Formats: sequence, structure tokens, C-alpha cells
Amino acid sequence: MDLATLVGMIGGFAIVAMAMILGGSLGMFINVPSLLIVIVGTVFVVMMKYSLGQFLGAGKVVAKAFMFKIDKPEDIIELVVELADAARKGGLLSLEGKEIPNQFLAKGIQLLIDGHDGDVVKTLMTKDRNMAVERHSTGASVFAAMGDVAPAMGMIGTLIGLVAMLSNMDDPKSIGPAMAVALLTTLYGAMLGNMVAIPFSDKCKLRAAEENLIKSMIIDALLAIQAGQNPRVIESMLRTYLPEGKRASAEDGGE
Repeated sequence: MDLATLVGMIGGFAIVAMAMILGGSLGMFINVPSLLIVIVGTVFVVMMKYSLGQFLGAGKVVAKAFMFKIDKPEDIIELVVELADAARKGGLLSLEGKEIPNQFLAKGIQLLIDGHDGDVVKTLMTKDRNMAVERHSTGASVFAAMGDVAPAMGMIGTLIGLVAMLSNMDDPKSIGPAMAVALLTTLYGAMLGNMVAIPFSDKCKLRAAEENLIKSMIIDALLAIQAGQNPRVIESMLRTYLPEGKRASAEDGGE
């Protein structure tokens, strides 16, 4: 569970709800037609920009904003060093049957065991990595599009409300409430775009960067294992993927 996403979303909406309550009541900020225009309208407009598969796939991608498990680089490095040491002593076939929790690394090790050369391993694994990153990027772009469309749909709803209000100017008492309802769609559009869609888009981009880092590190590790490099050399090379602070602490721990 990604607490940053959960706490951030709950906290953001809680602050807005509190402001609404202090300003009167939540009921006065709820209008079903305005919600339909903004939410349903945004969904259909954004759907026009993508294929149905890409649009529906964004839902699976954004789920990783809340539930996303990725191996720590330090754990991957430790596992790779063990595998490299075993391969150097007993050959690549000695890695057969090794328990490897990371599926991407396990796939690459199997390619090494099957005897594929470095170019084939690099090509296949790089393509796998790029496809995963592309899925995240597509999901991010879908929610970025929602962040653009939602405020526009809110403005469209406001204009519809203003037209309805101006057509009923013979009743001055209805102008105030009608104006309030018209402005609600602008509020909904701003909230959907800036409190949901854009944060989800940015989190998808973050997930893509994290996955790209881990898989790039694994590809380098696989090629180094196949080349028979010293496990300590491989470890030093892979530590360059770590942030400066963690890299130094890891090196100190190994001394």
C-alpha cells in the first residue's frame, strides 16, 4: 500500500470538505447534473483520444498508485551477487533451479541458462522493459488528458447553467441559486483535474521511472554475469544505480 497516495488523497478531500462544512453545509455543494457533466463528460471526451484498450488499461496502471510492490535495488544487488558467485564457480547451468523472486530477473537468468548470447538477452530484456514503461506512460497520459479535460467540462457546465439562468431573468430571486449551481460545475472540474487526475498521472510517471531503473539495473547485471565478471565488480557497478547516500552506506556495510 502506498501511504503517500492514500493519505494525500484523503487529506486533500478532507480539507475541501471541511471548508465546505464551515461555509454552510455539504448539501449545498452537491448537484447531480453538474457531477454528470464533469465526471461522465470527461470520461467520454478522454476516451475519444485513445483506443478502448488503452483507456481501460489506464485503470490497471493507476491501481499501482495505491498498490505497488517493487523490489528494493539493494535486495536485487545482493541477489545478483549471489547468482554471479554461483555462476562463476559452477557455470551458468548451476543457476538452474535457483529461487529468484523477481520475475524479470528470473526470465533473464533462464535466457542465460538456455545459452543465448549477450545481444539476444539484451534485446529481449530491453524490449520487455520498454513495453512495461510504455504501459505506465500511456496510463499517465490518459490521466493527464483528464486533468486537461475536466476543468474544460466544468466550464461547459457553467456556461449551460448561465444560459439557463439568463433565460429566467424574470424571477430575480432565482438568479442567486442558479448562479451557485452553475459555478458548481467549475468547482467539480477543478477538483477532478487537480485533486485526482493530475496527481494520478504524476504517480504513474514515478512508477514508470522506478520500474525502468530496476529493470535497467537487472539487464546490466545479466550481461555482467554472462561475461563472467567478478561478483564484487558487478556489485560495485550496480551500486551506481543507488542514490549517493545509500551507495556510500552500502559500501561501508560491505567493508
